[in-house]
Amino acid sequence: MRMTVLGGCGAWPAAGEACSGYLIEHDGFRVLVDPGYATMPRLLELVPAERIDAVLVSHGHPDHCADLNPLLRARALGGRPPAALPVFAPAGALDAVLALDRASMLAGSFRLKETADTEIGPFTLRVFHLPHHVPNAGLRLSADGVTIAYTGDTGPSPELAELARDADVYLAEATYPEAVPDEDAPYLSSARQAGATAAEAGAGHLVLTHLWPGHTDEPALNAAGDGFPGKISVARGGLVLDL
Repeated sequence: MRMTVLGGCGAWPAAGEACSGYLIEHDGFRVLVDPGYATMPRLLELVPAERIDAVLVSHGHPDHCADLNPLLRARALGGRPPAALPVFAPAGALDAVLALDRASMLAGSFRLKETADTEIGPFTLRVFHLPHHVPNAGLRLSADGVTIAYTGDTGPSPELAELARDADVYLAEATYPEAVPDEDAPYLSSARQAGATAAEAGAGHLVLTHLWPGHTDEPALNAAGDGFPGKISVARGGLVLDL
């Protein structure tokens, strides 16, 4: 299994960066997780739009799904449109982004499905409903004994330890290094919290994502490392993990 980070910037794409976007590949099957702002050009440097086999969206904030629109345009308006793309998301999460174009223009380019435990190509998907400002699905993808667990954006929850349990990669939202401001504390996480969860769950490699634009990596790495003794990285565009 391979995971390529297209971007990991929280809220909006800082100069030269992209928001959340992760290409996960196994056995020739390609899943795009969270096509956030500015991920589409980076994706097209790696693979044509028609070669994506499925899309998973954790939640409906645009920094996690806005570039679904150009992805569907590229597939629908190309010379030889491919089969309809399976797109999995929480109910109603994609209403706004799908409304950017008239329905007839994208008709037949995708099949929208509500996120639930299922099989997607070679992957087994388990879904965890986690607290955020809008419905958010934690995603656990497994194939051939390898697991990548992804939080989307989330506040504290006992479900996080189960999501991350023994995962080879725990891709965890860490908007702030040390502490989340009080008004967002139920809905977002810190790198320190991500490290504690990774340790509790026995995860192998902690990858911190969704850092606030302008934040540097070192404070987040240090905060997470206080509680987690394993390998820690920050999700920056171009990071490739072969598992």
